[in-house]
Amino acid sequence: MQPLEQMPDTVAAGIRCVFTDIDDTLTTEGRLPAAAYQALEQLQAAGIDAVPVTGRPAGWCDMIARFWPVAGVIGENGGFYFRYQTRQKTMLRIYEQPEPERRINRQRLEHIRTRVLNEVDGAGISADQAYRELDLAVDFCEDVPPLSAPAIAQIRTIFEQEGAVAKVSSIHVNGWYGSYDKLSMAKRFVHEVYGQTLDACEAQYLFCGDSPNDAPMFGYFSNACGVANVRDFEGEIEHLPAWITPGRGAQGFVELTRKLLAARGDGPV
Repeated sequence: MQPLEQMPDTVAAGIRCVFTDIDDTLTTEGRLPAAAYQALEQLQAAGIDAVPVTGRPAGWCDMIARFWPVAGVIGENGGFYFRYQTRQKTMLRIYEQPEPERRINRQRLEHIRTRVLNEVDGAGISADQAYRELDLAVDFCEDVPPLSAPAIAQIRTIFEQEGAVAKVSSIHVNGWYGSYDKLSMAKRFVHEVYGQTLDACEAQYLFCGDSPNDAPMFGYFSNACGVANVRDFEGEIEHLPAWITPGRGAQGFVELTRKLLAARGDGPV
């Protein structure tokens, strides 16, 4: 990981879209600071699209797509993207799986939910679970006392024993049935929204994140950037980002935004 300040201005000036994680990337200590929201607004004003790519639920993503200054949002670790069409005043909701398949998978996840709560002391189901459509989020530090690394690994193992995919974020273990992830839906978003093949133009796109479930994005994007707290997971992430900000969480995202805008001559955030 190289310091963000070493990113060439020619590279930074060529970015047309920023995919970004939310928790501990746009937020700090569970809050969205005004500076991070302002950074999203200034990216939009400069003609750079921002697209949150998050493990958060469909209910939250509907609000984000509708009210935030973003071009769309990819949620539940790649299970869907939502895009608010301002002129038509309609929400476009694109899912990786049709509703009958989602319904069956939700039933299968209920069994995992029971196992986790019975077998892992201290684990809880995420408070946002009621707003999810494709996955099960197990809380290991957001609204419960922090669990140990072995306990987090046990949660992941239970998902995998039941044939589900499991990814660890900075706050949850998310599990689902299906072969999708953040990267696969990002590729679909670029193809369907921008009419491009991401493989052919990925240098125009950047991803910013912080945790192990961001590894597919870190490994794919040549200009992936981690906020400083990504260092907390060194040794646990299969792929690390090319660049790293000086600041943690939202401050790091603001620093990234400043870099991109300055390279285009648009001034600081």
